[in-house]
Amino acid sequence: MKKIIIAIDGHSSCGKSTMAKDLAREVGYIYVDSGAMYRAVTLWALRQNYFNGNEINTEALEKDMPGISITFRLNDETRLPETYLNDENVEKEIRSLEVSSHVSPIATLPFVREALTRWQQQLGAEKGIVMDGRDIGTAVFPEAELKIFVTASAEVRAQRRYDELKAKGMEASYEDILQNVKERDYIDSHRAMNPLRQADDAIVLDNSELTIAEQKQWLLDKFHATIQHS
Repeated sequence: MKKIIIAIDGHSSCGKSTMAKDLAREVGYIYVDSGAMYRAVTLWALRQNYFNGNEINTEALEKDMPGISITFRLNDETRLPETYLNDENVEKEIRSLEVSSHVSPIATLPFVREALTRWQQQLGAEKGIVMDGRDIGTAVFPEAELKIFVTASAEVRAQRRYDELKAKGMEASYEDILQNVKERDYIDSHRAMNPLRQADDAIVLDNSELTIAEQKQWLLDKFHATIQHS
């Protein structure tokens, strides 16, 4: 069967990663969480104390980029990919509210986007890949055969994020998360380089009211329809 590239874009906390992982596992494709890559760079910058209020030491971070390695490895127990920063498993650390609150400014930096876009395109060179993020269908893989743009209300997304953090035993405030979701929406949509936007040929999925099972079936239907017409 011919392999394709599946690009899943959309707003933060829409469940893009969960649906992309499930779809990749269902159809036997490789899954790449592009957002985790930006979060890993953000974690690096935080650890190096490159943030000073709203200012970022961009000169130091740019010098560090060639030495930053971000890889994905399957967890033997969960069979899900986890993010490694220079061979350290940082899957839990990159999901913290601190990283969430700093990732959008990092993602606006042209040298960061250029480096990660290049890495992502290398990962998808052989196709048979599902990748989610903010600009996968518009900048990373504009030639992707199947493009999905996911959205949901800010309140629904904040509640999902809150529930996720609490389930992991992490402290969380719904109001803080809701504010962060709205701020990230604005920054992601207004950055100068590759802002968040729906690709002209993307299919919109508003999953505010959908169950996980309904969403999974919807995605599988779109995948099989695309394969048949490719």
